[in-house]
Amino acid sequence: MSYAPDAATDADAAIPPARPVAPPTAWDRYQPWRRTAEVASWVLLFAANAVGGTLTTIIDIHRVGLDIPDWAPAIWEGSSCLVALCLVPALVWFTRRVPLRFDTWPRALALHLLGSVVWSMLHVSLMVGLRKLVYAGLGESYDFGSWGLGYVYEYLKDVRSYVYMVLWIEAYRLLMRRWQGEASLLAPPDDLPEPALPERPERFLVRKLGKEFLVAAAEVEWLQASANYVNLHLRGRDYPLRTTMATIEAQLDPARFVRVHRSYMVNLDCVGEIEPLESGDARITMRDGTRIPCSRRYRGALRQERRAA
Repeated sequence: MSYAPDAATDADAAIPPARPVAPPTAWDRYQPWRRTAEVASWVLLFAANAVGGTLTTIIDIHRVGLDIPDWAPAIWEGSSCLVALCLVPALVWFTRRVPLRFDTWPRALALHLLGSVVWSMLHVSLMVGLRKLVYAGLGESYDFGSWGLGYVYEYLKDVRSYVYMVLWIEAYRLLMRRWQGEASLLAPPDDLPEPALPERPERFLVRKLGKEFLVAAAEVEWLQASANYVNLHLRGRDYPLRTTMATIEAQLDPARFVRVHRSYMVNLDCVGEIEPLESGDARITMRDGTRIPCSRRYRGALRQERRAA
């Protein structure tokens, strides 16, 4: 059963035809392949490191004349890179929780220093465990040596890898935001007196690949919280705005924009259908067909605002 108040009795409440969808851009065409490309890039990066590290280690062993079989460096480098690759999702999650920003860099630096220690300890412990298993399968015994000294030695190498990976992740995110387009609030004119300043933003400034254009606030169809950003969705595009959901909710017109979930707000003019669920929550279908969750906490307020509209 769907809830669409006054749809049958009020002609003004009839749902207009869906807006024409803009032709796909390079960004749109990349999205279906984005996860595959991201995973493949990490796999190729660590595979290249494993191969390069193995070859250089074998060369050093032969140059010095050590009695170490050629398969041993392959196990050392392969186990290290495989464990590091498996820890990448945790690092990506941590960088979302602790992003590198100019206004909070001292706190972020301290947390990342602690994070590098934890990451290195996990890396070394799992790496050594994997090596012991492989050596045992080959009928050999792997000796890591002193754990205390070994941890310190490995950390001095791991901390550099940690820094490189964090910078790689942040650089990729910055590239994605620039490619996708980043929104910001328009700065008020310097010559405008304080009492005359509008309380709510009428437009957002969007920067995309070196270009700037204005987006009317009324054109935003819905908003979604994402870490330290709120994504403004309009005409099939998402534009991240560096703010919190609570902050932007206080700035937008409450007669038009309604909070429907801890992470979502919707433009009432763009809501097509509200479907109640047995759990007490609801599912909102926007006019372009997108489905957005509505928690029971906000469902009553949404119904009331739709009737008032």
